[in-house]
Amino acid sequence: MTVEKAEIIRVQNVVKDFRPGFGLVRKRVLHGVTFEVHDGEIFGFVGPNGAGKTTTLKILMGLIRPTEGSASILGCDVEESEFRRQIGFLPENPYFYPFLTAREILDFHARLSGVSASDRSARVDELLGQVHLGHAADARLRTYSKGMLQRVGVAQALIHDPKVVFLDEPMSGLDPIGRKEIRDVILSLRAEGKTVLMNTHLLHDVEMICDRVAIIVKGAIRHQGRIEDFMPDTGRRTDIVLAQLSPEIADQIHERFDLEMHGLGERIEIRVAEKDVHNVLGLVMTAGAQVVSVMPHRNSLEEVFLDAVRAGETA
Repeated sequence: MTVEKAEIIRVQNVVKDFRPGFGLVRKRVLHGVTFEVHDGEIFGFVGPNGAGKTTTLKILMGLIRPTEGSASILGCDVEESEFRRQIGFLPENPYFYPFLTAREILDFHARLSGVSASDRSARVDELLGQVHLGHAADARLRTYSKGMLQRVGVAQALIHDPKVVFLDEPMSGLDPIGRKEIRDVILSLRAEGKTVLMNTHLLHDVEMICDRVAIIVKGAIRHQGRIEDFMPDTGRRTDIVLAQLSPEIADQIHERFDLEMHGLGERIEIRVAEKDVHNVLGLVMTAGAQVVSVMPHRNSLEEVFLDAVRAGETA
């Protein structure tokens, strides 16, 4: 029996209107957004640019107020302040004083977050090591690359050991090695029992580390649920790549079976129902075609995302 985890973040029917300028008509950017994030999970909040991700995050951070609806964190309304000691936040474009070092900026944020004087130095060193900046801890931030600054941003969000962490585009500006390192940091937060909401458009990272995901398009949630529900390993269709397939045999299998067929230069890729794989392979091998690969097809988050965006564009 599955035990339902406690809700740590709850967004209920949130609507947000903006007035672009004096005397202009209000524009609605969030249309009744509803989702929840459970205790100890990594939640991916994804959508195209302008979908409302950052607006939703600003409401959760108390930076702007919703026009309608409600939002809560750790059971407290987001307009309250005391619970924010338990919140870590990385904004999309963090800014740090360029004349300070990473060690100095983390010490500064530790002081702001109420970390005790006896613990600050050890905590700063721990975070610098966690985001792989120990070698550059005493270099001025003006000498840092964008990816290095992003790692400083992740460290400052974690400096006070929060229970809930909000990350707005945490992989921005990172090379593949840096992204792997930050993914490992985020996974370690889940292992520590923390709750993470990650706002991003990098679907590969979401697919790799998130437990559940919400897809927002034009200010409305189009999909919400567990990653495995979006991408079931049903094996219902199989991708087969063939070489040396004659046009006549290609026409035959296209007529006899329910499949998709695409040309790849001298190769042909077909996607066929699992029940027909044996018969298709028998036919093409008898005809002298070369079977390059056979692989069960698995829906990707990208496919689900693109379908949601297309549906949102026509809604």
